[in-house]
Amino acid sequence: MSQAQQVEVKVEGDFPQLQDNAEAFIGEVEGRSANSLRRYADTAEAQVEDALRALGYYSPVIKWDIIEPSGEGEEPARLVLTVEPGEPVRVRSRKVEIESPAREDAEFTVSLPEKPAEGDVLNHGEYSSLRQTIQNRASRLGYFDGRFTTRKLEVDPEKRVADITLVYQSGERYRLGEVSFNEGHGFEEQLLHQYVRFEPGETFHADKIARLSSDLSNSGYFSGVDVDASPGSAEDGVIPVEVGLTTRPPRSVAAGVGFSTDVGPRLRANWREHWVNPMGHRRGVETELSAPRQNLTTWYELPLDPPMTDSIRLSAGYQREEIEDIESELLTIGQQWKHQLDDGWQQVASIRWEGERFRIGNDETEQSSLLLPGLGYSKLHADSPLDPSRGYRIQFDMTGSHRAALSNVDIFHANVLVKGLYTLANNHRFLARFHFGGVATNQFSDVPPSLRFFAGGDQSVRGYGYETLSPRDDEDIAVGGRFLMVGSAEYQYQFADNWRAAAFVDEGNAIDELADPLATGVGLGIRWISPVGPLRLDVAKGLDSEFGGEWRIHFSMGPEL
Repeated sequence: MSQAQQVEVKVEGDFPQLQDNAEAFIGEVEGRSANSLRRYADTAEAQVEDALRALGYYSPVIKWDIIEPSGEGEEPARLVLTVEPGEPVRVRSRKVEIESPAREDAEFTVSLPEKPAEGDVLNHGEYSSLRQTIQNRASRLGYFDGRFTTRKLEVDPEKRVADITLVYQSGERYRLGEVSFNEGHGFEEQLLHQYVRFEPGETFHADKIARLSSDLSNSGYFSGVDVDASPGSAEDGVIPVEVGLTTRPPRSVAAGVGFSTDVGPRLRANWREHWVNPMGHRRGVETELSAPRQNLTTWYELPLDPPMTDSIRLSAGYQREEIEDIESELLTIGQQWKHQLDDGWQQVASIRWEGERFRIGNDETEQSSLLLPGLGYSKLHADSPLDPSRGYRIQFDMTGSHRAALSNVDIFHANVLVKGLYTLANNHRFLARFHFGGVATNQFSDVPPSLRFFAGGDQSVRGYGYETLSPRDDEDIAVGGRFLMVGSAEYQYQFADNWRAAAFVDEGNAIDELADPLATGVGLGIRWISPVGPLRLDVAKGLDSEFGGEWRIHFSMGPEL
């Protein structure tokens, strides 16, 4: 209690909830004389009675006393209320009935609040929550004519019993009508209707309206979305849905500077045209510049049905890379078809042509030309996009080429990536990662570096340099491996808001034979959860000196999954 607070409540016994509620009802009382507190005592007593009654204690015994200071300049007078709660009122009977069509609607009736239950101490807040839950559920599911035909809470303080009776008459469930879009948005109606995931005549559900608004907002076409599905405009129980759209500026430019210990400082920039025509096509240019790698990519995308998940993207790109003993220039032209399956998996079918000019060590410059059809599947499940507390990512892709189809080498290339995250007791986080890759070919020397495997670095095996883990030739030049095996386990402890400490062990290598030895790295780190996602600073020790293991600092950023 602060010195300025002049009313003190003492609830006898172990009743912390009663104590807190009584203090909340009293509030702050300051600047009163002793006589003023005497006049205020009846009011304070009534407030305490209300506070206890809200939690089921209808017959408290309250005594009060005024404590005056013994001299000048000391604390002001205080009003002290001593409370004996007495015996509580308990729920004798509870009757909750849903009538009319909602009685058969499992989504309405399932998991209604169990409290207050028979035998419980009466809690008016729980009773109000039960009543409000029924009303909110009716509105959410479209029972807009619903009402309580009986709503009674009968309390007998002398017998210390309460009877609850709630009978809700739901009425008929409303349905969704046709969706119309206000004029002036500039897009084809056919495209906009592909964002509507419900059919006219379906039963109303607030989630359907929210999802329509979210899908349109996330489309990238609009700066404002207003979905009106008011029951007041319904005819014969059918609600028309009107959508107002404000088109965003068609073009945007963005640039950013980043840093990682793998590639050092890097500059990223992109130019994007969010809509090219009324069919919703879009295009863009992206570039990334760092000391070891420079690339430029341009793309053109066509939305499919449904446009939230399905699209065709045409792209072309150029990349120059110089890492360790390898120099490479890669030109790519291709097409991707993205399609989301009913079970949530993302499927990507692609075909691309890659022309690569490369030099490994002191060898002569070579060239490769590959036509690479590919197929990939991925699934991400996380409870938050930027900083999830639990979830997983599974990703599998395969691609290949054949000399009979515009390629100078036969290749089958596959990658599997699995990540998992689990949080225990809010502060203890466990992360695991496994990455496996393999390339099958009849002439490995003709496989370009972009399709060989290298390990080591921030996102691979910490404690080793970026892409330094690799089979080496007779001149100790890293040439890339046929297989990649990397595993990682990490524990994080959140010791303050937005701050976590980490301990980890990584093991892996790029190898030619599955039985070849792996490199191990261990270390400690710190995580700061920034507004744009986690920033990671690690100090790692590579335990295998023969693979170049040493003390290294690693810095990276981005989501854990």
